[in-house]
Amino acid sequence: MSSRRKKKLLRWILIITVAGLVALVSVLARRWWMYQQAKSTRYAEFGISIPGEYAIHGIDVSRYQDIIAWEEVKAMSVHNIRMGFAFIKATEGIGSADPQFRRNWKKSRSHDVVRGAYHFFIASKDGKMQAENFIKRVDIEPGDLPPVLDVEQRNGVSAAQLRKEVRKWLSTVELHYGVKPIIYTNVDFYEQNLGSEFDSYPLWVAHYYEDEQPRIKRDWIFWQHNDQGRVNGIMPKVDFNVFKGDSIAFRAMLVR
Repeated sequence: MSSRRKKKLLRWILIITVAGLVALVSVLARRWWMYQQAKSTRYAEFGISIPGEYAIHGIDVSRYQDIIAWEEVKAMSVHNIRMGFAFIKATEGIGSADPQFRRNWKKSRSHDVVRGAYHFFIASKDGKMQAENFIKRVDIEPGDLPPVLDVEQRNGVSAAQLRKEVRKWLSTVELHYGVKPIIYTNVDFYEQNLGSEFDSYPLWVAHYYEDEQPRIKRDWIFWQHNDQGRVNGIMPKVDFNVFKGDSIAFRAMLVR
């Protein structure tokens, strides 16, 4: 290679390296700024009505909550109500991962917030491949909540095909982790598309703005009761949940 070509190549290498460093610094600076903003986010109240008859409350989060200051989430207390757990979006479909998952998964545990990971199900995609996407990215440890399948759309497939792919996901994940997964969905979707075939699985049910409990016939363990909550350390609004049971029952739910 001629001296001139070497100089040209070195120049391009230098330009690319500098551009890469500038991009990295920009990303790190934005993350630092977002964290500082989250850390300074304070609310006097949770901003919603909280069902008072439940002892254990929690939230669920994804990329849409941006950078979260988990130490502030853990510390917030209003009338002795605290956030005792968090479900965190991990994956979607056969190849996607939530960009905030790794940080949320690590930071929630380091600040003693009981964590659980969930997968957003795409009914038109293979259930086993979706399960493998989740398994590849989520290490569940003792003290975590069981894995969760978030299934709330048919994506143009029949109810029978949906159930077939859901069964694949559930069986693959249960075999891998050795624990029965939780199903998350809303009342109408469960009754119209899943039904009694999945009644043996623990249910996390969404039914907003009910005063005391969701209106569903089968038993449930978690209830997502509102999507407009406010929590210290999180700038956007966040979903609120309760656990149906006391602290002994909650500990019994956790992975051993």
